[in-house]
Amino acid sequence: MGPGPRTLELFYDVLSPYSWLGFEVLCRYQHLWNIQLQLRPAFLGGIIKDSGNRPPALVPRKAQYMANEIPLLKQHFHIPIHMPKDFFGVLLKKGSVNAMRFLTTVSMEQPEMLEKVSRELWMRVWSRDEDIAEPQSILAAAEKAGLSAEQARSFLEKISTAQVKNKLKETTDAACTYGAFGLPTTVAHVDGKTYMLFGSDRMEMLAYLLGEKWMGPVPPTLNTGL
Repeated sequence: MGPGPRTLELFYDVLSPYSWLGFEVLCRYQHLWNIQLQLRPAFLGGIIKDSGNRPPALVPRKAQYMANEIPLLKQHFHIPIHMPKDFFGVLLKKGSVNAMRFLTTVSMEQPEMLEKVSRELWMRVWSRDEDIAEPQSILAAAEKAGLSAEQARSFLEKISTAQVKNKLKETTDAACTYGAFGLPTTVAHVDGKTYMLFGSDRMEMLAYLLGEKWMGPVPPTLNTGL
């Protein structure tokens, strides 16, 4: 028998388009590589503040670079990603705290749905240029992902509880402890060692650390369905 599966923790926030790219790649590879993927909803704003980093929206050259790169990333990753028209409003004014608290609730109450609900929130904000801050927007994403209306409302009612708020803070603090300064942050636990990798463009390095084969962002046998 070969070695047991290695654990990968993916810290992400649906406000981050690069988190979406890393999320989809690891979801595609989780059944191809010998890994256990743990999805860890975190709060990007908390990580930015803790690390002293500055988001792309506040650095004009970063923002322009992102706007130019997104169309290329769409083609390369086979993900229907688009820049929101009100880029600054989405990132700086609306934010993602309610969405990430909702995903935290999903992770606590029904973790098998976390992948689908996360994806639907990304689809709203980064593909269809729709809201993810208002309660009805979050409910729409949850129901589209497969939660019943009753489940979605129940989870939404819990996002203001201390238990959920503390859980999101704990996950965000854990990412910071690993050294995160942005998202996505992937933490690989391999052969008793821990490696922190930042960004959606470190997957080839991740494959190297795991001793697995990197076949690009879209493995040849995969039908993304996106």
